[in-house]
Amino acid sequence: MSKAQPKQVTSEKKDIKGLTATKESDFSEWFTQLIQKAELIEYSPVSGCYILRPNAYAIWEKVQAYFDAMIKADGVRNCYFPLFIPESLLTKEKNHVEGFAPEVAWVDFGGDTKLGERLAVRPTSETIMYDAYAKWIRSHKDLPLRLNQWCNVVRWEFKHCTPFLRSREFLWQEGHTVFATQEEAVAEAHKILGFYEKVFRELYAVPVLKGQKSEGEKFAGAEFTLSCEAFLPNGKAIQGCTSHYLGQNFSKAFGIEFVDEKQERQFAHQNSWGLTTRSIGVAILMHSDDKGLVLPPRVASLQVVIVPILFDKGREAVMAAVEGAALRLKNAGVTVHVDDREGYTPGWKYNEWEVKGVCLRLEIGPKDVEKKQAMAVRRDTGEKIPLGLSTLGVEVPKLLVTMQSEMLAKAEALLSGSIVRVETSADVIKQVELRKMALVPWCGGVKCEEAFKDKTGIKSLNEPFEQPTLKKGQKCFACSAGALRFHYFGKSY
Repeated sequence: MSKAQPKQVTSEKKDIKGLTATKESDFSEWFTQLIQKAELIEYSPVSGCYILRPNAYAIWEKVQAYFDAMIKADGVRNCYFPLFIPESLLTKEKNHVEGFAPEVAWVDFGGDTKLGERLAVRPTSETIMYDAYAKWIRSHKDLPLRLNQWCNVVRWEFKHCTPFLRSREFLWQEGHTVFATQEEAVAEAHKILGFYEKVFRELYAVPVLKGQKSEGEKFAGAEFTLSCEAFLPNGKAIQGCTSHYLGQNFSKAFGIEFVDEKQERQFAHQNSWGLTTRSIGVAILMHSDDKGLVLPPRVASLQVVIVPILFDKGREAVMAAVEGAALRLKNAGVTVHVDDREGYTPGWKYNEWEVKGVCLRLEIGPKDVEKKQAMAVRRDTGEKIPLGLSTLGVEVPKLLVTMQSEMLAKAEALLSGSIVRVETSADVIKQVELRKMALVPWCGGVKCEEAFKDKTGIKSLNEPFEQPTLKKGQKCFACSAGALRFHYFGKSY
């Protein structure tokens, strides 16, 4: 993505034209124009920090509601911890602080008074939460402890800040759970990853690859990290979410101990897991086209716009039909807006709503009233479908379900057609250049991974849970050491 701040859109004429860059020829400029013209993002005075406009925040609210209901049904409770973390807490777990130190924003002053201890602006909440957990957990009867919070975090990125994908401040949920045994904690790490997969598939219509991150890519302070990786039309993968098994690393650092049933003291086993507003960017990049934003109906802030085609003759009949259509859709649970603005042509309105990604456009004019129909136009395919006015409350919800399903199927076809199994570094490079992702035999070594990344810019993604069988004497694709497992490699954000 381009580092340069984009030019602001200032005139209606530019809006009428829609996007001037194409997804295929200038992906970065296309994305920059899209998020502004679709009124998703505004740039703030602080570089790397972005304003989520209502069209974007409404997507996050739907994801929030869906995932929040899922984890609450599973027994997780919500809470809130402070934004500021004392340095002494942040540094308690050595690997953790080393992993986050370059990205931490610090507060040294309160007004004009220098603080006795500097405060970190929350990059993640393990340390501040686990200080409290050590006070709350005494016995096995206090376990499991399963808490989540919805909040913002700050990670002071210095390179390639891009709205949704990589920013200095972003929104997320972070779950922090504590168990008596390793088995319970590991099982939950996998279960939560399954919850995340549902978010991507069922809401965003994006299939993902579930697997385990490499040692070099795992969360700082974790025993292992699980992830969902999406693959985008531009040939790049993107990490959608993570679920970490922390082992006893933090419980030993923070003194999270409990007395078990045998009256023996034990250190607890812990997990942390998170999903961010980056997931919105994944959906945008997956589905949108050269006309603008395309969103699955289940996350779209506005599912239907009705555009009346008005002439002096038959005006009242058209508006009566429009109002009736809107009422039927609202009663059916569909979000709908009537665009009856004066001074704008229907064509201008069509372009505007296409850019903004409204799932379905209904056109109703005098001829449609005569035929007792509305002309529906799908945003994802452009297909025009006549629908009876009296049956809109039934037909439109069915059509939205069909659109959701077909968008997922299209994304699944992209993913399955983009995975190529190869065995040499030369073949990996070749396939990545062709916008593919490579599944390769790999030694799993950190130095091997770093050397290949430095040389080619190609990163490890994750290790699939379902492993192909290694051949006898199978060599690592990159360094020719003995291969231990198959792993996905590719270009990645």
